[in-house]
Amino acid sequence: MRAWSVTGQLYGPRVLRQGAWSVHYSLRDLPHPEPQPWHLRISPDEWELWLDDLGIPDGTPYLLSPRFVYDTDLNSYFHQVNLMEGPLNSQLNRASALCRSLNFLHQSRGGKDWRDATEADHTAYHYWRRRDPRGPRVDGDTWSQEVSHLQQFYVYAKGKSWVPSVPIPQRPRRDVQSSQKRGRRRSKREHAQETVPATYAHDEGGETVEWLPASSYRRWRDVGVLGYDCEGLPRDSFRGRWASRNGTFADSLVRTGLRLEEQASRITLEVPTGPGPAGYSKFWLPAAVAKRNSARWVYEPASVRRDLTAYATEDRQWVVEEARDAGRYRQIRRPIVISDAERPHLAQYTSGINRGEMVDVRLLDPRERRRLLIDTEDGLEPAWFWLGEGGMPLSLSTWKDMFTDANRRCHEQGLDLHAHAHLLRHTFAVITLEQLQRGHIAALGDMNQAQRLHYQRIFGDPMDWVRRRLGHTSQLSTLIYLHALQELEMETRMALVPDTWEDPRSTPVAALGDEKPPSDLLEEGQVTA
Repeated sequence: MRAWSVTGQLYGPRVLRQGAWSVHYSLRDLPHPEPQPWHLRISPDEWELWLDDLGIPDGTPYLLSPRFVYDTDLNSYFHQVNLMEGPLNSQLNRASALCRSLNFLHQSRGGKDWRDATEADHTAYHYWRRRDPRGPRVDGDTWSQEVSHLQQFYVYAKGKSWVPSVPIPQRPRRDVQSSQKRGRRRSKREHAQETVPATYAHDEGGETVEWLPASSYRRWRDVGVLGYDCEGLPRDSFRGRWASRNGTFADSLVRTGLRLEEQASRITLEVPTGPGPAGYSKFWLPAAVAKRNSARWVYEPASVRRDLTAYATEDRQWVVEEARDAGRYRQIRRPIVISDAERPHLAQYTSGINRGEMVDVRLLDPRERRRLLIDTEDGLEPAWFWLGEGGMPLSLSTWKDMFTDANRRCHEQGLDLHAHAHLLRHTFAVITLEQLQRGHIAALGDMNQAQRLHYQRIFGDPMDWVRRRLGHTSQLSTLIYLHALQELEMETRMALVPDTWEDPRSTPVAALGDEKPPSDLLEEGQVTA
């Protein structure tokens, strides 16, 4: 059955391009068109409650057809609880992969509907994405991720009997160990029946780790983000109003190992600013923000803390005052407000089914954090730390564009360097692991037994310290960084850690503490009157 819904077009106020499928996102704060057509005559509160009843959070993706029609079958895929609870970045990748496939069917396979796709269509799509000189020629990792998203969608559609079969060629699964990791030991017969897409790439990166030595990172940042030329001089043609903010964002990524969404979603309470200790300051990254609920302590070095303080007191303060004077914060619908300076972790819902209730802000996900406001003596301001020129929270796409622009500038300057957020995370892991390993044995040798035991409780094994900072569940995920170090020549390793890279062990032990979460953190779902 094909079910279509014109009301699905109410999800977002995006201008659509005729002739192609497009990705959009659910949004409760819709502007009201003037004059209002009959089918849009719904109050903001009714619209919000309707989405609440459906259980669809803001930011949930949906696709519109080239004729601007909302396919309820297709979009129900994104309404699965396990997908809606996932990271925003994962949802974007999932929707984008499906959208690209649908556009290929529409534009290159005679306007086919997704229900009518065949293995031949997928094979043609594979050729175009990977081999066709006129196509994008994506790498193996990118393609395999796309195929995985398509496979999951069509398995879902087949389970609903919307398609007769999965239109992706299959082959028997080869990796016995990976199937056993997911649960009980499978029998040979069960394993023989497991299949995976036959078009998975064979040129994937595998265990290869992309990262930059600290000196290369600084050149990428200076040229690509801060606008210098290859000689280290400012470029007259560079127009980077927010270069300082963007440079601080990148520095914090490479020095903390945070993922892009984790970094972008931080609120002011989680950003160490002002005077601080030598070495590192720690802050708690809540499970609601951390990928796979990997809540943990994160350590911000003193040098980055100074830059964060400069941004908070200068550029950020300026855009907040401009937005406050323009009344932008009072126009935000459904704000969640922190009003008690003595209890900064508690905020009050102002709408919806939780209206009037208090919530620990560390339980709010990135979507809710975007409407979290602080009621200060000077007026309202966002709790979200990273703000744009209009004084509003910056999106993930803005930060991705920042990396794209920085890589382009490096290319224009003849600099063979590129970076992305995850590469900076790898860089943090490799350099920090080398730094800790180098001094670990020496530090233990200079201590008495009591000091040694206390030191080991704090740092343990260097590999485990890095694992905890990255939010990995298993040390196996962190071992790839040790392999990256082992491949380096000794003289390269000796020059790997710059003098300006603070050592965690130089931080007062009292400031480091242990891995226990904050004592005042409420249990998930708990609200306080």
